[in-house]
Amino acid sequence: MGSLKVLLVEDHTMVRLGLALVFENTEGIKLVGEAENGKKGVELALKLLPDVVLMDIGLPEMDGIQATKLIKNSNPKIKVLIFTSRDSENDVFDSLAAGADGYIMKGATEEQMISAIKAVAEGTAWLDPAIARLVLSNVKKQPIVNKENQSASSNNKAKNMYGLTDREIEVLALIVEGQNNEQIAKNLVITLSTAKAHVHSILQKLYVENRTQATIQAVKEGLIK
Repeated sequence: MGSLKVLLVEDHTMVRLGLALVFENTEGIKLVGEAENGKKGVELALKLLPDVVLMDIGLPEMDGIQATKLIKNSNPKIKVLIFTSRDSENDVFDSLAAGADGYIMKGATEEQMISAIKAVAEGTAWLDPAIARLVLSNVKKQPIVNKENQSASSNNKAKNMYGLTDREIEVLALIVEGQNNEQIAKNLVITLSTAKAHVHSILQKLYVENRTQATIQAVKEGLIK
């Protein structure tokens, strides 16, 4: 397998130069293009067809969230990793709702950056630890209905709408916490193959492509407590 093709969309010249140097010295990753604004980023993404687009949010002409949405709508196979200093709840959820496959902060180490790029390229969602905590806290802030019967009825309605089993709800909760298949298997005392099967079923039932999107769906629909 050849090197992963990466497109960098970032408006700060020094950041682009620094990342270009990192990629140049990293085996298995090739920087195929750079864009200084969102509009050019979309054009280059659809022209160069990179494996991963490393996308800033605060871009001139077109912001990274809109650019991500256009790229994913045009070619869902292209993975988009948000790379930004913004960690506000709106930016995080708007980016993931636009189809981003991962979200990493600019304070991340080079090793974390490379790991994130490789993870999203392989179809695994990547959330910066700080962002994962934000997502999880949002889940925990879901309003609680005082009437137990109404709460149970509402929760069952959400589950039944997607056809999720009680076990799949348990697995989904662990996905939201950022656990991988091995951790899920260990926590629920099931085999790895069974854990993988549950995750696959959940993604199908929620009509999503990856764990990040499953997490966002779980938050939006109040599927877990």
